[in-house]
Amino acid sequence: MDQAQIEIEVLSSLSQIAAEEWDACACSEVADGGRPLDPFTTHRFLLALEDSGSVGPGSGWQPQYMVAYLDGLMVAVAPLYAKGHSQGEYIFDHNWAHAYENAGGRYYPKLQLAVPFTPATGRRFLVRPGYEQVGQAALVQGAVQLGANNNLSSLHITFCTPEEAEAGKQMGLMHRITQQFHWLNDDYDDFDGFLAALSSRKRKTLRKERQQAQGFGGDILSLTGDQIEPHHWDDFWIFYQDTGARKWGSPYLTRAFFDIAQETLRDDIVLVMAERNGHNVAGALNFAGRETLFGRYWGCLEHHPCLHFELCYYQAIDWAIANGLKRVEAGAQGQHKLARGYLPSEVHSLHWFHDSGFGKAVDRYLQAEKDAIAEEIEVLTEYGPFRKSEVEEQE
Repeated sequence: MDQAQIEIEVLSSLSQIAAEEWDACACSEVADGGRPLDPFTTHRFLLALEDSGSVGPGSGWQPQYMVAYLDGLMVAVAPLYAKGHSQGEYIFDHNWAHAYENAGGRYYPKLQLAVPFTPATGRRFLVRPGYEQVGQAALVQGAVQLGANNNLSSLHITFCTPEEAEAGKQMGLMHRITQQFHWLNDDYDDFDGFLAALSSRKRKTLRKERQQAQGFGGDILSLTGDQIEPHHWDDFWIFYQDTGARKWGSPYLTRAFFDIAQETLRDDIVLVMAERNGHNVAGALNFAGRETLFGRYWGCLEHHPCLHFELCYYQAIDWAIANGLKRVEAGAQGQHKLARGYLPSEVHSLHWFHDSGFGKAVDRYLQAEKDAIAEEIEVLTEYGPFRKSEVEEQE
């Protein structure tokens, strides 16, 4: 196709585009009546971030949504933001920012093609089926051109798919590999089937943790869709604020986001709540995709042994198995997930720098980092809880 036929539009608000038009590119797979591969690039999720004030003025995330047209047909879209800081990204570039500014440059604002506050792998080049090559090229070239025209330091495309990472490399972007811990469903019938795949010692440990957690004196419920009621968000907001204050200094999402989630996102959500004496004392928020359950936030009012592991990791595994999902992504960081069956997995991002000399220095760093990450994944996998052979001692 002739690239001259492509037109790029940059929108300051998702309200400027109809949901069905955006989603025709972002999640065309829902035409069969199922879930999107992930809900995070849907019109409803991104608009909830915007309408709640979680992104936009004062947040450091200024929307610059990209839309590509071919002969008047929308063929590709992307969640692009001008960033005034490097918070809420989870693939960190703080050292690059310091080096860039120490060399006399201005690192911020930069461009971030990502889902804000969401360290979950998913498509970033959202392309209408049948227009994959021309759509991806248009989005990459458009984003780079936007950065160059405005003399911005850089473009960062984070938590993209491996296929997008390869396509970006072919278009001249720098490829970065980092890692997270993901649980993979090996066609388990139930949680006991998963436990059977572990070494005897690890299996006993997980059973003991679940027994301790479930003995906290109350009930644990996994809620989705209409099972979620407004009062659940009143409680979860308190949990979320506590965790946000300890981890980030202040929560990324506003209270209004959860009110909007109740109206437009509850079918995408699995909310795990621990109730004791008629009051919710802890909770974990997950989002459900077609093949993956994405763990996002956790918080509590009371400390109970192993309750965090139960709500965030084991309940997620239970739900994934029961609903036929292939994996659980439990968010960023956390080597403690390894002992609980979440193995290291590669995470991909793409990068461009306006200053080609600085870009070459970063590229050399990325090559060395890639080798280190590969070695780390190999070592951590070896330390995983799974049986090393079928003849290992059984209980």
